[in-house]
Amino acid sequence: MLRESASEAVLEQEDFPEPEAVPAAEARPAWSPARRIAFRFLFAYFFLYIFPFPLEYVPFLDKLPEYYESLINGLFTFVGKAVFGVVIDVQPNGSGDTTWNYVQLFCWVMLALVATVVWSVLDRRRTQYERLNDWLRVYVRSSLAVAMLSYGAFKVIKSQFPAPTLDRLLQPYGDSSPMGLLWTFMGASTAYTFFGGFCEVLGGALLAFRRTILLGALVSAGVLVNIVMLNFSYDVPVKLYSAHLLLMALFLAAPDVKRLLNLFVLNRPVEPAPERRLFARRGLNRAASVVGVLFFLFCFGYTLNMSYKGTKEYGDLAPKPPLYGVWNVEELTLDGQPRPPLLTDETRWRRVVFSFPGRMAVQLMNDSRQGYRLLLDPVKRTMALTKRGETKPSSSLTYQRPAQDVLLVQGTFEGKKLSARLKRSDPSKFLLVSRGFHWINETPFNR
Repeated sequence: MLRESASEAVLEQEDFPEPEAVPAAEARPAWSPARRIAFRFLFAYFFLYIFPFPLEYVPFLDKLPEYYESLINGLFTFVGKAVFGVVIDVQPNGSGDTTWNYVQLFCWVMLALVATVVWSVLDRRRTQYERLNDWLRVYVRSSLAVAMLSYGAFKVIKSQFPAPTLDRLLQPYGDSSPMGLLWTFMGASTAYTFFGGFCEVLGGALLAFRRTILLGALVSAGVLVNIVMLNFSYDVPVKLYSAHLLLMALFLAAPDVKRLLNLFVLNRPVEPAPERRLFARRGLNRAASVVGVLFFLFCFGYTLNMSYKGTKEYGDLAPKPPLYGVWNVEELTLDGQPRPPLLTDETRWRRVVFSFPGRMAVQLMNDSRQGYRLLLDPVKRTMALTKRGETKPSSSLTYQRPAQDVLLVQGTFEGKKLSARLKRSDPSKFLLVSRGFHWINETPFNR
């Protein structure tokens, strides 16, 4: 019985052999001149674009990226002025599509071209770069995996797309930007946001293991195609970065294009891909795999923690201000003159919104909104308002709350004496947050 089992196991191994391991020192066939030149350019460009990763994750070296960025800022400023005649005075600030980023792209392409020419002249006798290509794939794979895990973490824990704020719920569709509409669409569904994040995490996790690199690259590419289209279609300023992440995924999958075509299109048998070892010693390869997985786990955990903190600071778990809610302005008097709620009186207050601590928004009768920084003293019941773009308060108000849903406000507002009575509405009555999920819909509920 044991012999039969052993024989069956041998037959199974012969029918489904393990992928052939290619030792690090094995001689490999020569590349064509075009392939060698293309590799030199890609190597130089990817290194320039990805560096200083992963120094920001290494203890005691996390300050080096700051010094590096301050160094290259001078280069971009000079090139922007000398080549394009533009003064770069805006650094990346949440937008990855600034003039700075486009000048950076130009600089990296030019430097990569120069490096390719110099490298091709000095190293013209080399016939292939298999070993160097293996290490480049490790670097690109690590960068892409961390990016996918990080972006996924900010969606699995819902901080990138928080639920629509009260301000957003009051905003007319036509007044929202394409990016704002996308953020509302994503934030309105916790389940879909989690699904998008899970797909990103899946792609990054598969890239962390040597045997699933191709699958991880394909999953990441599929996810990133959708992200790139969303960024371009809804004017999200991460177009350059997301396009580069997609390029990295395609680069990782490129060596297996022929095998993929045979499997999915040509209906031909597919041979197992050779496993390329980074080191000749098996122990070093295992150690490198363990270190890599631990590094990816650290990056994922670090980003999850950042996402959770962000959710508590400005997302769905952020503390609500004492006057949280949408307050309809039922009565308003300015300088002793009553201002009835007429649509023709476009500058009259229509609603006052308290969404976050330190912020207040006023919606006027024409549906436009004015934002203010708010210094609220719940003990003295005072409010100091500062217009956006200004440094000193322009309004000083006091308030009373005779009932839980009634607010009486009076004081000086932008140089005028103001007195108002406000009544809080129930935010749960907004259809976007109250509709929910239904298994059965006898008719489409499309409003």
